[in-house]
Amino acid sequence: MRAYPYKRLPGVVSLRVTAVGLKGPGDSREPLDTKAYSVVEQVVALGRAERDDWESARIKLSATVPAKAIEPNGYWSEVSVVAVLTEKATNTRTMVHLEPESESGRDWVGSLELWRADHLDRATLSVHVVATVDGVPGRVIATSDTEWVVDLTADAPLRQRELDVIEVGFREGPEWLRSFRDVPWIVDTSGELPAVHVNTDFEGVTDLVGGDGSAAEGLVRDLLLAQMCTDVWTAVFHTAIGDLEVEDDGMPLFPHDWRGEVLREMLPDVVPGRPIEEALREVHRRRTGAFGWIDLQPRIQFAATRRAEVPRALATAIRGLDRLHQGIEA
Repeated sequence: MRAYPYKRLPGVVSLRVTAVGLKGPGDSREPLDTKAYSVVEQVVALGRAERDDWESARIKLSATVPAKAIEPNGYWSEVSVVAVLTEKATNTRTMVHLEPESESGRDWVGSLELWRADHLDRATLSVHVVATVDGVPGRVIATSDTEWVVDLTADAPLRQRELDVIEVGFREGPEWLRSFRDVPWIVDTSGELPAVHVNTDFEGVTDLVGGDGSAAEGLVRDLLLAQMCTDVWTAVFHTAIGDLEVEDDGMPLFPHDWRGEVLREMLPDVVPGRPIEEALREVHRRRTGAFGWIDLQPRIQFAATRRAEVPRALATAIRGLDRLHQGIEA
């Protein structure tokens, strides 16, 4: 928990996106389909836009703050509410003041303009209540509990990104895949998102992965998918930890894209019982140092198999095969 040297506003600050309009060349502005943003996931998917020439997106916002924010004779004065859009990948930060919508002072509304040329991937949107506290202006006395995500490339408003699965023949496919023609799949972590290339030349693998088949085939499919997911988690972890930005004092920084998400997800299992920043330093020290990196490999494998739910898939397969065996004997 973070400590503040001044009184903070108790209660929940909520933020909602109520509409999104896209502006193209000239003055034309069109509303984005409501299916492109989700109040459940709290995500705006600008990749769903039907027009490719949009230059900016105007996001209409509504925020609700606790009633104590505007109570007279409180600890603070000159209360204002601001929305902030931040993208770490481009170091872009946009702020807009919201205006009171009701006499109660709890509801605030406004619009924020996102310029396409200033952003690359995913930005986060949050709201802050700012006031003068003990004579000091600009104090943040409350912040929304959950940030909205504004995704410039996604077609669906999902907070967890979906893995890209590509079916391709390795024998005559892209040159880099041809040397892997004897394996069922390869994980590629070089793009904006990780991708699994499934080898259609490997007999039966695409039918098994995508088919409904028999009960026995279903058990094998679940095991196969669990193994595939293990390979993905292992590959993305090594990719993420292998190319860290390091400050002048040697402090490693979390990447801003999916690599940072992977590290934050897996590090608690790779270096258990440590704060996340300390765990990152420990793994980076071992990877770049003279010893200790090999000792971490079982922990990395453990973290990957947990997230791929291999124990569950294997236990289900064992029980299923036992039932099928008993049925055959009967």
